[in-house]
Order: sequence, then C-alpha cells, then structure tokens
Amino acid sequence: MIRQILLVALGGSLGSVARYLCHRWMLMIFPHAFPIGTFLVNIIGCFLIGLFWGMPFKASEAEYWKLFLMTGLCGGFTTFSAFTLEGIGLIRDQKTGLFLLYVAASVLVGLLATWAGMRLVRI
Repeated sequence: MIRQILLVALGGSLGSVARYLCHRWMLMIFPHAFPIGTFLVNIIGCFLIGLFWGMPFKASEAEYWKLFLMTGLCGGFTTFSAFTLEGIGLIRDQKTGLFLLYVAASVLVGLLATWAGMRLVRI
C-alpha cells in the first residue's frame, strides 16, 4: 500500500508542476485571451489518460504504472481527464442516460459549487 501511495504522490507532484508551468507559459503568450492554459491542460490530460489507459504494460507492473501515470500524473495535471475517462466508461457500458446526467450534473453543480465557495468567502 505504501508503494502505491508513493507512486500516486510522485506522479501527482510532477503533474501539478507541469500544469503550473503550462499555465504560466500560456499566460505569457496569451495574457488576456481565452483561458487557453487551462483549456490546453484539460485537453492534453484527456489525451494522456486515454493513451496511458491503452498502453500495454507487463501484467505484473500494470497496476503500478497506471497508478503513477493515470491517477498520479494525470490526476495532478488535471482532474478533467479522470472525469472524461469515467464518462467514456459509462458510454461503453451503454449507460447513456447516466452519462448525460453525470456530465450535466458535474458541469452545472461544479460551477455552482465554485460560485458558492467564492460567495462564502466574500461575506
């Protein structure tokens, strides 16, 4: 269990630093535009989690690589990638109604929760 936690922590720290650097770099290039840094991080994270999910690892090492790359690196880079992977899983399981509910609720409730948190600290 300790090994798994360390792999997630290492991947998460690398992903978080990569997210920060990507965001800063995009702000330097596009200072007052569409939030391209966050957008790119989300799209790159989605691509990476899909790539890592499909990579052939040796069976004995697959769990560790997926914890490091998917849960850690992609999770630290962006949680949007995990959201999309779970959404694809619902589609794959032919749970279209649940998929639509999950996507709509995640976006709407997420926006409302962010707004509520911002309002709470502005009291």
